Parts: sequence; structure tokens; C-alpha cells
Amino acid sequence: MTKYLIKRLLHGIISVIIVVGIIMILIYSLIDRSSVFSGDTTYSHTAYNDKKVYMYGKLEEYGYLDFVQYADYLSDEVANGNLSATDKTKAAKLGKTAEKDSDLTKQWTTSFTEKYTSNGYNVVRLDAIYSELTGKLYNGGNPALFAYKDISVFVRVWKYFTGIVKVDRISYVDSSIDIGERGLTFTWNDPAYGGAFAPAIMGNGTKHKYLLYFDNKFPFIHQNVFSIELGVSYSISQGNELMTTMTESQGALAPRTVIYPTGYVAERADDVHSATYVQNSLSEINNIYFDDDYTNVTTYKSGMSRMGYSFVMGIFATLLAYFLGVPLGILMARKKDKLADKLGTIYVVFITAVPSLAYILMFQSLGGSMGLPTTFDTKYTLNPLYYILPVVSLALPSIAGLMRWLRRYMVDQMASDYVKFARSGGLSETEIFTKHIFKNAAIPIIHGIPGSLLGALTGAIITERVYTVPGVGNTLTDAITAHDNAVIVGISLFYSILSIISIILGDILMALVDPRISFSTKGR
Repeated sequence: MTKYLIKRLLHGIISVIIVVGIIMILIYSLIDRSSVFSGDTTYSHTAYNDKKVYMYGKLEEYGYLDFVQYADYLSDEVANGNLSATDKTKAAKLGKTAEKDSDLTKQWTTSFTEKYTSNGYNVVRLDAIYSELTGKLYNGGNPALFAYKDISVFVRVWKYFTGIVKVDRISYVDSSIDIGERGLTFTWNDPAYGGAFAPAIMGNGTKHKYLLYFDNKFPFIHQNVFSIELGVSYSISQGNELMTTMTESQGALAPRTVIYPTGYVAERADDVHSATYVQNSLSEINNIYFDDDYTNVTTYKSGMSRMGYSFVMGIFATLLAYFLGVPLGILMARKKDKLADKLGTIYVVFITAVPSLAYILMFQSLGGSMGLPTTFDTKYTLNPLYYILPVVSLALPSIAGLMRWLRRYMVDQMASDYVKFARSGGLSETEIFTKHIFKNAAIPIIHGIPGSLLGALTGAIITERVYTVPGVGNTLTDAITAHDNAVIVGISLFYSILSIISIILGDILMALVDPRISFSTKGR
């Protein structure tokens, strides 16, 4: 068993890398990179040279290229002792054109150009843009000099997979910044609980203030030492890491009694345990709450996370599917070629033949006419009525699948020799079905249970879109619409990992249910 699991896991990891790698190659090679700015209001409101500089800066942030501005180059030369601060100020003043530059500026722009051209960069000089009528510089028409070099998509794939797991370290804050003694501090009395008994490990110099802590929320013990980074969203959740986007709560702010590091107590929605470092952020206002630059905190919200909404909806849909699909599949098999079987076949053919979007919209209209809410509202998450239509719509195809396959497996088993032997032994049809046929026919169905449960985490793309469920599936469609490529890749990786896990768990569950299946015995 152990050898099989290791082999299966290795094959799964390789498959995930190949699939996600292909997706990244397709996205970053075939899709116009300018599409990532389709929802960027800053880009759309910037003009001329400033727009180009902003564009290249963002493309570097998104991992498309390496971008170096002339001013940054001069700053590095000052740091290396090759240029004085006074000369840097003079050399940084670009003229209307290259011919209008001062001698000192020409010297350093030439040095900049030679250095980066020799390293394979494209050097771009943008002259100032003036109005011929007024003689004044257009807004956004400032002169600019920069260099850029595209990053190979294969390099991006390598960096992506090698950077998925991040470890928080005390060297996160630059060593040149004075933040006091760096290191880790252990306490039995977490200040966030007013000194009450609650173990915690806090850092200074790390990204997170709290590296390990306890609270009253499941799973009760939390850590910020290791983090999974699937990619940073640059559109639907600007600047946020995808894993954070999928796991942070949504909805209205949910104030509660908060004890800040200074001891100040207030009714607010800040989560002190999420504090991360922001340089020079300890302002006069923040001084009331914080005693250092760990001031960036998330907030408590009234709703669940995107993953939470998808999981709840998916779990109920899975339970409903098995609760209805299994007995209906058994009924179809027992009443083969009779009315129950024919009605069940009509339903299966309907669900299989009609596009999912069509019958979901049909069911949404039917539910709306009955007074059920047809859209999801995160402000009223405790109202079960909001889940009814999405759950039933999501369960419909699963019910049909269970009915079809269970009927097929049971009908196949009905013609087996052991069934004929059981009949000749005097067993009733009910005993034959429950003790023999169903037990054997259910084994392939059991294989899909882990996949159904883990699939609940991924959400249903079309169902969540139609009912505006703020889940993972809806996040993917938003990312596709907004060309948020990092989110598309991250969710694809998330889906792939869950698929591999579900297959392995399904194999294990089958082996536990059916003693005839063994992963340690070679076939003969």
C-alpha cells in the first residue's frame, strides 16, 4: 500500500506540474499581455510617456519582464560609490530630447544604455511631449529612459513552482531598517487576549507579527510561518495573494471587542493576529493601537470565505445527490424496463443532453416563480433559502450520474452466476439485491465519494455564476473576464491538486470496502 501511494503521489505531482505548466505557457504566450490592463483604472487614466512607464512597471510586477528605470540605476550607482548624490540629481534631469541633455546626463545615459544593452535588455528613450500651441509639457508627457527584458515563460513556470511555499523569516524586514532586536518571542499570555492564558510565538523582523497563536476559531491553532502562494491577483482582488483571497471572510464588517498591542480596547473588526509589517506606518493615529510597524491587519467579516461558500454548497449538493441518486438507481435496476426505469431514463437523458447552463436557468426561473431567492446575498448568509436553488441545481447532474451508473452496475451483476446460485438457494429478491448485488455494484460508486467531497471546495463555475454565489468557481469566471492570469493559473493548480488527492483517496476507499482489491499484490 505504501509503495503504491508513493508511486501514485509522484505521478500525480508530475501530472499537476505538466498541466499547470501547459496552462501557463498558453496564457503567457498566446494571450496579448495588454489585456491585463483591461480593468486597470490607473492605466486608463494615464497618458503618453507616463502610461508606458506605468505599463512596463506593472508588467514587471506581474512577472512578464525585468524592468529598470534610469533613476533606479543612478540610485544604485550612488549606493556603490560611483556617483555622488549631487551629481545624481543633475544626471537625472533628462532634457526634451537626448540632444538637449546636459553633458553629465549624456555621460550617465550612455553608461546606462551600454550596460543594459550588453545584457540583452531593450533600452527605450521617450522624449518629452509638448503642446505646439502652448509650448507646455503635456500631462503624462515627461521624458523617460528605461530598459526591459522579457522573462521566458519557461523561467516563469520554474519560478512559480519553486516559490509556492514561502517561509516567514526574521530577515524579511531589510537589515538597514532599525526595528530593534530581531528574533522570536514566546509567551503563555497572548496580549491580544488581555494577558489571558493563550500561548503564542511572535516575531520581530518577520513579515507576520504572530507566527503561531491560539484562538476560539476552528482549527483553534493557527500559524503564519508557512504560507501557500498561488499567485497575486492584479484585478479582481488587487494586490492580494490568491490563497488569501479564497480563504478570507467576506460580507459586512463584524465588530467585536479587540485588544490592541498597546492595551487599547475597542469595538472594531480588526484581526490583531493577522498583523504584518509595513515600513514607517506607525502614525499618530496608529500609535493609539500599535506599538510598532506591524500595523497592517485584516478585518473580521460577517460572511464566509469564497472557499467556505463553495464548500458548504458543494457538501449539501453531494449529500442530496447520494441521498436521491442511490435509491433511485437501485429502483431503476430492480424495475428494469418498467415505468420507474423509463422515467428515470428520461431524466438521465434530459440532464445529459441539455446544456448545464440551460437547465440551471430553467430551474432558476422555476424556483423564482415559487418565491425562492434566485441570487445569493452575503449579507444574509444565515438564511437557508439562499442555498436551496444553487444546491439543487448543482446536485441535478450528480443525481443523474449516480442513477445511470448504479443501474448499469446492478443490471450487470444481476446476470452473474452468483446471483443465479443465490436464487436457487431460496434467497428472496430483496436479500439478493441488498446483500449481494448492491454491495458489489456500489464499489465503483464509492470510488467517487472522495472526489465529490473534495470537489465541494472547488465550487461549481456555472452554478455559482448564475446564482452569484461568492465562491471559488465564481472567482475563476471573474478572473477570466478580467484577464487576471495569475488567478486563473492559481485556481487551475488548486483544482489539479484536489483532483489528484481525490483519485488517491478513492483508490484507498475502494481497497477498504472490497477485500479483493490489493495494492501490494502483483497480478499473475
